[in-house]
Amino acid sequence: MKSVRVRTTAVTVAAALSIPLSLGVLVPQASASDSSPTAGDTASPSPSEQPFGPNCSMLPQSGNGSAAQMAHEDIATAVDRNPNLSMLADAIKKTDLANTLNGLKDSTVFAPTNDAFNKLGTAKKDALLNDRAQLKKVLTYHVVEHKKITKAQLPHGKFTTLEGSTLTTSGSGDSFKVNGSVPITCGNIPTKNATVYIVDGVLVPPTATPSTSPSP
Repeated sequence: MKSVRVRTTAVTVAAALSIPLSLGVLVPQASASDSSPTAGDTASPSPSEQPFGPNCSMLPQSGNGSAAQMAHEDIATAVDRNPNLSMLADAIKKTDLANTLNGLKDSTVFAPTNDAFNKLGTAKKDALLNDRAQLKKVLTYHVVEHKKITKAQLPHGKFTTLEGSTLTTSGSGDSFKVNGSVPITCGNIPTKNATVYIVDGVLVPPTATPSTSPSP
């Protein structure tokens, strides 16, 4: 009887010792499985979040003016370093709006290209650029404060600008216009504090004076 009790006790002790050892092996495996990244953890941006438009290919592929570089800069800084927006950058400096623009949060800027300013013609362009009050009114009309406009909002959009008036957007697919006539040539470009829509025309605020009104 004693030998039976000894054998039974030995088996019981061995079984008890084997349980923690088994758990010790299983726990780290479970932790490793829980912490491993899955393919869904790093999803790429959807097509609706990408820059779009017929002239996006004109953006530099890298360095100043590229979408990648602009994403790391505040809006006025990004404009100042984009060679296709140098006239807009000069206009911002003339009106001392750089700090205002760089201080925006989650906003949208419709940015006229150099070609857009040149389409005004020499007389109207010079009149606008030399009238600081009207120039500031025009520039702030291109800014929608505290609202990052998405591509999905463009087909039937109506937005209040920093200038105080409203502008509209319309279109479909990758083809959109502002106020019914000014094309968006490359849109949905991110900067640190604003989304940029590059436009091929200078937008006209309803309050612009006839002498400096930049008709498309």
